[in-house]
Amino acid sequence: MSSEPIIEFRNVWKKYSRHQVLHNSFRDELMGVFIQRPRRECLADGEFWALQGLNLAVNRGECVGLHGPNGSGKSTIFKIVSNITFPTIGDVSCCGRVAPLIELGAGFHPDLTGVENIYMNGTILGLSIRELRRFAPSIIEFSGLEEFINTPVKKYSSGMYLRLAFSIAVHSPADIFLFDEVLSVGDECFQQRCRDRIRQISVEGRTILIVSHNPVELGNTCNRIVEIKQGKLAESLL
Repeated sequence: MSSEPIIEFRNVWKKYSRHQVLHNSFRDELMGVFIQRPRRECLADGEFWALQGLNLAVNRGECVGLHGPNGSGKSTIFKIVSNITFPTIGDVSCCGRVAPLIELGAGFHPDLTGVENIYMNGTILGLSIRELRRFAPSIIEFSGLEEFINTPVKKYSSGMYLRLAFSIAVHSPADIFLFDEVLSVGDECFQQRCRDRIRQISVEGRTILIVSHNPVELGNTCNRIVEIKQGKLAESLL
């Protein structure tokens, strides 16, 4: 594990509105990157801070768990790292290709078979067709779904669906992996396989952020656990 930060949040604030907002555009979000306003005074009616002065550095090759109650800002951290949204105030640097596995199986088509979804979902995650041809046997073996791989995924159980999605995800060539509640995917045997694969990715020098409400599972998998409360870095648990 390198001491070089690959992800760094510097005094990051992010606000959202409780009201439905229909007029925000990419331009509106981008302007927030350049226009720095006073912290408290820029909150309009119904707005709130999802992140408040967050400072967090994650080193290359590190596996870090994010723990905290619902609404604490964990998903907002993921969305900023994956460029789905931008900070209202502050700076974020990410040095590498990101695989934002925030919702496993997003992009699956129910009428396509498992193997067809490997190609479609793998392309979304940045794998080339050549890479998918090479990795497909390994993806299928890892998922344990050889018997059902030519069956439309709409006939899969939820556990089978998530197993295939995770198997595709961990074959991504990304430098940074963002896993949201993946430690409970499948049965106990597959969960252990997931933990082993996550450790292997980390040993390869790639960086992992994992969100989970289970600190025991995080402790069995991560190098470090940080507690997020009310949009702030509360403490390090490891």
